[in-house]
Amino acid sequence: ILKVVGKALEQRRLQREVRRLRREVERRYSFANLIGKSQAMQEVFRQIEQVAISRGTVLILGESGTGKELVAKAIHYNSPRRNGPFVVIDCTAIPEMLQESELFGHAKGAFTGAVGTKRGLLEEADGGTLFLDEVGELRPPTQAALLRVLQDGTFRRVGDTRTMQVDVRVIAATNKDLGQAVRASQFREDLYYRLKVVPIQLPPLRDRREDIPLLVDHFLQSAKGGLRQGHREVGRVTPEALDLLLCYPWPGNVRELENAIERALLFCDGEAIGPAHLSPEVRTQTG
Repeated sequence: ILKVVGKALEQRRLQREVRRLRREVERRYSFANLIGKSQAMQEVFRQIEQVAISRGTVLILGESGTGKELVAKAIHYNSPRRNGPFVVIDCTAIPEMLQESELFGHAKGAFTGAVGTKRGLLEEADGGTLFLDEVGELRPPTQAALLRVLQDGTFRRVGDTRTMQVDVRVIAATNKDLGQAVRASQFREDLYYRLKVVPIQLPPLRDRREDIPLLVDHFLQSAKGGLRQGHREVGRVTPEALDLLLCYPWPGNVRELENAIERALLFCDGEAIGPAHLSPEVRTQTG
């Protein structure tokens, strides 16, 4: 009985120590759901803290899946505008001919089907932050109208003659090389420099592999210790599986890693994720 009780007490002590260490890791290496102890991510955290208190326009650069929207949210919710709206516009999801109407709104009768006046997302963001995801997809007329907003905070709804004023901070993001798009006459040069007041470059996951163990643990904890399989709970990754995760090049970056952990949890029938629970791509490809 003494041995059983002693083992239980030791297990409880270890569980408390693990929780303490996880809290310490989150305190030192996380920022508004962004995770990273690498020098590159620590620099990103420093930039977020610096630009959050300013009014400057921010351009977030990085590959798809690196967490550009998380950075935009971190800037907004650590800024004086935190109590204002945070409005996201996915420029790739809006048909080209509807971009101006969605962003700036339209007047009644502006085009066929415009049966009433509509507020645009720019007005919805008044007093807060407007996040333009994949800003490189905006068509030229929309780029020109956005430039006016950045210059003096004014705009016109589609089909309206009235000029309206908004107080909005713009944060834009792209996975494109906007400099190359400018040289190819696909993006306005004046708008490019207006957006690039404060550029923040997000590193791809393959360039910060030391963050992978932290991210894996974060995703496991986000799933509250893993998905229950029967009476078991998945709460860790075996060293062999972690080695595979560290070697894989992660072309989809952090988003792909999160999906990989979610998949592994679904297929795991024990207390730990092993190599067999990872996708064939992760098991066979290395970077």
